[in-house]
Amino acid sequence: MGFVDSVKKVGKRIIAYPENQVPVVSSLDYIKSISRNPKQDVINYFVRLFPFLHWIGRYNFGWLTGDLIAGITVGLVLVPQGMSYAQIATLDAQYGLYSSFVGVFVYAFFATSKDVSIGPVAVMSLETATIISHVTAVYGNEWSHQQIATTVAFMAGFIVLGIGLLRLGWLVEFIPAPAVSGFMTGSALNIATGQLPQLFGTQNYFDTRAATYQVLINTLKYLPESTLDAAWGVPALAFLYFIRWLLQHLADKHPRFRRAAFFLTNLRNGFVVIILTLAAWLYCRTRLSKSGKYPISILLTVPRGFQNVGQPVIDRKLLSALAGELPVATIIMLLEHIAISKSFGRVNGYKIDPNQELIAIGVTNTVGSCFNAYPSTGSFSRSALKAKSGVRTPAAGWFTGIVVIVALYGLTDAFFWIPKAGLSAVIIHAVMDLVAKPAQVYSFWRVSPLEFLIWSAAVLVTVFSTIENGIYTAISASAALLLVRIAWPRGHFLGRVTVRADGLPVEQGKGNAKENAGSTVVREVWVPLDHDGHVMNPTLKVEAPPPGIIIYRFEEGFTYPNSSRTNQIIVDHAKELTRRGRDMSGIKASDRPWNDPGPRPGQPDPEALDATKPILRAIVLDFSAVSQIDTTAVQNLVDLRSELERWADAPVEFHFAGILSPWIRRAIIAGGFGVGAPGRSLPIEIAPVVPPQEAHQWGPGDEFPARQGGPSRLQDEEALSPTESEGGDEKVPVTANSSTTDFEAPIVSTLTPFFHFDLSTAVQSAQDHKFYPDVQEQ
Repeated sequence: MGFVDSVKKVGKRIIAYPENQVPVVSSLDYIKSISRNPKQDVINYFVRLFPFLHWIGRYNFGWLTGDLIAGITVGLVLVPQGMSYAQIATLDAQYGLYSSFVGVFVYAFFATSKDVSIGPVAVMSLETATIISHVTAVYGNEWSHQQIATTVAFMAGFIVLGIGLLRLGWLVEFIPAPAVSGFMTGSALNIATGQLPQLFGTQNYFDTRAATYQVLINTLKYLPESTLDAAWGVPALAFLYFIRWLLQHLADKHPRFRRAAFFLTNLRNGFVVIILTLAAWLYCRTRLSKSGKYPISILLTVPRGFQNVGQPVIDRKLLSALAGELPVATIIMLLEHIAISKSFGRVNGYKIDPNQELIAIGVTNTVGSCFNAYPSTGSFSRSALKAKSGVRTPAAGWFTGIVVIVALYGLTDAFFWIPKAGLSAVIIHAVMDLVAKPAQVYSFWRVSPLEFLIWSAAVLVTVFSTIENGIYTAISASAALLLVRIAWPRGHFLGRVTVRADGLPVEQGKGNAKENAGSTVVREVWVPLDHDGHVMNPTLKVEAPPPGIIIYRFEEGFTYPNSSRTNQIIVDHAKELTRRGRDMSGIKASDRPWNDPGPRPGQPDPEALDATKPILRAIVLDFSAVSQIDTTAVQNLVDLRSELERWADAPVEFHFAGILSPWIRRAIIAGGFGVGAPGRSLPIEIAPVVPPQEAHQWGPGDEFPARQGGPSRLQDEEALSPTESEGGDEKVPVTANSSTTDFEAPIVSTLTPFFHFDLSTAVQSAQDHKFYPDVQEQ
């Protein structure tokens, strides 16, 4: 039944028939809103799984040039980084290269981001090393490091793939940016500190997998025991920072060299590794000891090509051993990637599909397990390099993969002489860019001090405990803050300010109020009664609502976590501003409610005799900011109505303004509101927990509420005159099939006289107070 189905044209007016049921949105409408064309939706679902089909047919030479430059540039950085990060994961260097190739090559087929580069990253490598350490500590050497890492990649990738296929990517949005930044900062400090022992050659003197602060203390403690490795690592680290500073300085001084300086800056890792490799070869080639050791730690043999590639061996016992480790690995995998892809999409002006991105990294890691790759995800540093190199499409990843293949088949002999201390320098230099800058941290404090505390907690726990505890702390603190914000809803009791068309209050303009009203348009605005002066003019005087009327504006959803508290806030405010409708002093103590006994016998009832307070007549609720409502919230509205009517000892009108959702309208009507019936004739429970008494009055049916009697102003033609209907609600033309016709009707259906288009009309209607004639004006 539509809006106009219940009205009939009579001249320039309309008549509503009370025998017609109040129209509400139906359950069928809900089903239709999910899918109007299921067949096409299924086709679109599978087409979206392969985004490259949308751009590959339009690929051109201009795109090829940008992708080729970006792909080769990223590849030159990825090769040394892949081997370095494999070292963090306690794996041989070739597995980092395997992960590098699979990541960039497979991702291009499923990506919705042209900038992101998937492959080995520092944080995921550290987590892989932690998982390997935990498993080997319990089960010994039952499985190799490579098998454990590959199994983690397969399982975590399969889980993330499932999340993406089920379109559950929105779950990532529950972790705010400060929590991610805090976790990344703590992890970067953890990784950088963990590489210091190898930089100085003291890794054999203490446990380098201990907490960050312990590793730092022990590094300083054993600094006098540094070996010759420090002669390669420390200068390399200093040189990396010097090159970046020098090239940035030259780019600022000579803008014409800015692009050349950019490429040289981003290729500094490769240059340093080449120089260190050459120096190590010159020094070590003639200094092999009798025990078969070189004077410094070098990478040694890296198998040529894909010699270690093969079908993954998934052991059920290993899966059981990894059960407790997979949640953290999965969270890191999807969290880091989504954060990076959304960031670059926002900066470069395109939108990514989080679900498709999860599918992409899920497929990448699942397929990667066939190449004995370890877990991979998006890299911030390489993605930034890719974006700044002029990448045009995800196809740049294919060119990066070619660079990795060339390195695997043509450069493995040179990889033999790479100093491990040099790789540690590359790692430290790379991960320190993940540490949040002071300006960024200060912005967290400026925007939300509570989120700054979450950031601090994530950093401190990661540094002083473990990476797992750090991420769990960040997630738990974020969830706790979210629950607090939901359970403690924001809302305001409103008052009125009359303003001119230019926005100035009438009393602050030139001349008196009458002159202002006559010379310019005057309107009413509704503002919080308790405004603190930080947003509005502190000298602004807000006029209280008419006596006996309370106006409350919701600022968020009205659902089961916050509805009870909202209920109590309104009740407390009503009891503070209005007096009790029934004098309890004249009632025998035995007849009084046990939970509200009133004054002592013979004593006056101050809550009923305070003449300075009016009797509560109406509650006006502004629902313009409410997007959700549920059964518990409607039940709390029913309870609110019952409690306030007991307090006032008379019916209390409930007016609703700004309801935008048909489902909210349906839910409120199901609770007996909006239809013009007094609360005392309506059901007291919407969803009873215990069986009701035999005489209990049940609520309405599924689609339409039953009219429960009570006075109605819709029973004759005169009740619908434009001057009386709905407190003077604005009229608009109505027709069954279009927005225009030759007669007028209210914006809001006259079958629901307590629903109003705007707040001013709702307050005016409450002030007219003509729906319940048995209630006397106070």
